Amino acid sequence: MLGDYRITGRGASDIAASVESAVGSGVLRPGEALPPLRELAQELEVNPNTVAAAYRLLRDRGVIETAGRRGSRVRARPATAPRDAIRIEVPPGVRDISAGNPDLALLPPLDGALAAAAVRHAAAPALYGGVPVDPELAAAARAAFDADGVPAGPIGLTSGSLDAIERVLTAHLRPGDAVAVEDPGWGSTLDLVPAMGLRPVPVAVDDEGPLPADVARAIRAGARALVVTDRGQNPTGAAISAARAAELRSLLAEHRHVLVVDDDHVHGLVDLPLHCLSGVTDHWALIRSTAKAYGPDLRLALYTGDPVTVDRVRGRHRLGAGWVSHLLQRAVVHLWETGAVDPERTARAYGERRDALVRALAERGVAAHGRSGMNVWVPVSDETGAVAGLLQRGWAVAPGARFRLGSPPGVRLTVSPLTPDDIGPLADAVAAVLRPAGPGAATDLGRYG
Repeated sequence: MLGDYRITGRGASDIAASVESAVGSGVLRPGEALPPLRELAQELEVNPNTVAAAYRLLRDRGVIETAGRRGSRVRARPATAPRDAIRIEVPPGVRDISAGNPDLALLPPLDGALAAAAVRHAAAPALYGGVPVDPELAAAARAAFDADGVPAGPIGLTSGSLDAIERVLTAHLRPGDAVAVEDPGWGSTLDLVPAMGLRPVPVAVDDEGPLPADVARAIRAGARALVVTDRGQNPTGAAISAARAAELRSLLAEHRHVLVVDDDHVHGLVDLPLHCLSGVTDHWALIRSTAKAYGPDLRLALYTGDPVTVDRVRGRHRLGAGWVSHLLQRAVVHLWETGAVDPERTARAYGERRDALVRALAERGVAAHGRSGMNVWVPVSDETGAVAGLLQRGWAVAPGARFRLGSPPGVRLTVSPLTPDDIGPLADAVAAVLRPAGPGAATDLGRYG
């Protein structure tokens, strides 16, 4: 079962450390089965409860997964091997459209905003015991939420979207609980959920967002939370339509116990209206990051939600990080007040590149998806072959394995670095790579899962 490796330890923490060390070093490989509780307890001459506690620790850390009578095994992707490690070396001369970063030319300069924040700090420095969210930032965020029809709720602040998602899930869930996640979806979320000891339940998506039938199936399977991307879904560009939102809200109204997390991370660079799912269940949160529109290093994500959820997240945050730097908060306020980013211009710039690429691919018989945001998703029959073939033709793309649980293969193309002159050559390269794979690679899958 474990080859020549022998698990050691007398206490639960030591046994867990022995397994985790072997997984981290690659001695125990993904999918490898662990010994049954009683068998390992007998071998180590310890109480079976000790081994059970060790396995619980490993599960909570995202190292192993348990399946009842089928036993425990190393996760297919342990928390020590995140999806963003699935990268390819980009040789000199190859265009890199795999990273998923925004266009630097569309990001505002930060020197003036940071200088203004420093001046304010000198006049009124942030000290212990102060309010965690700058009042001007909170007021502006609430006004933006109101304008988009987000339900009323208090405002909180974390260091980025993923930080907020983790804190919201922690506020209500416990290890072993199931979470419905988009498939394909944001790789960091797909890593985070099992790393927290939670069980991801994949939900298929199409251009209009999560499929209601799949969400219903996930809830029947015990999902206690649903994480959705409202617009600019990474990697597919899906955006929840008004009709889809109505279907999902009607479904969720029958399951008010489900925690709903709306991720609106591309706010400020999309021109499609927001159709969120927040407010229909007892507990919910909607999260907006500044990273895509104002710069990844501005680690701010504003969120709102029901009072219980926001209070729990705020309270736990206060005991750990305490607050997000007020210098960064005031810099963002300055950027907002001075109109440093023109959302319509930014959305138009990404939309023109994205639409042009999807159109060029369609003209060459290649189906692609990219309704919003900065990415285009191309279904393929041979993911490894597609990535390698495009690399040979001068284009580095992101392998779909970074974004999938059980959905069909694909590749993600980020349009941020593209110019109008790049569209034709890139579409030619994609078509040339997919053509040998047969007509199945060029058909529209309709849904991604």
